[in-house]
Amino acid sequence: MKILVVCLGNICRSPLAAGILKSKLPESFIIDSAGTISQHEGEHPDKRAIATAKSNGIDISKQRSRPISKKDFEEFDKIYCMDVSVYEDVISMAKNDEQRSKVSLFLEEAEIPVNNYEVFDPYWSEMDGFEEVYQLLNDASEKIKTKLLTPNS
Repeated sequence: MKILVVCLGNICRSPLAAGILKSKLPESFIIDSAGTISQHEGEHPDKRAIATAKSNGIDISKQRSRPISKKDFEEFDKIYCMDVSVYEDVISMAKNDEQRSKVSLFLEEAEIPVNNYEVFDPYWSEMDGFEEVYQLLNDASEKIKTKLLTPNS
């Protein structure tokens, strides 16, 4: 199974979520992240995201930001979005119902109904904001893992 996690710039939330999912799912799962904008293309994740992941035993320092592409809809089985704005941008790129059916909100997939299923962007916050996002993504990733690895779920 191939999973793509998408946020705005692909330097905070989606790299964290991708790193967490990789740490929880079997190696047979391919997990990547992307952003809806190309402003940070080629950059590593935000230093605060890297530090937060590292303090929780996960290395995301080698990830590089990239924008989502139409090809991603063909390559990935599931596309998880961090907030409604990102979800709307991603859905608008899908060419048919099959592609649209691959897209969901990360927290909605995990059945965690906080903040209208939105993961807030910690970019403008301090380290505690990154830690809060990490914990939320970690809890959600655990639920997504269970869902993906449980037959007939």
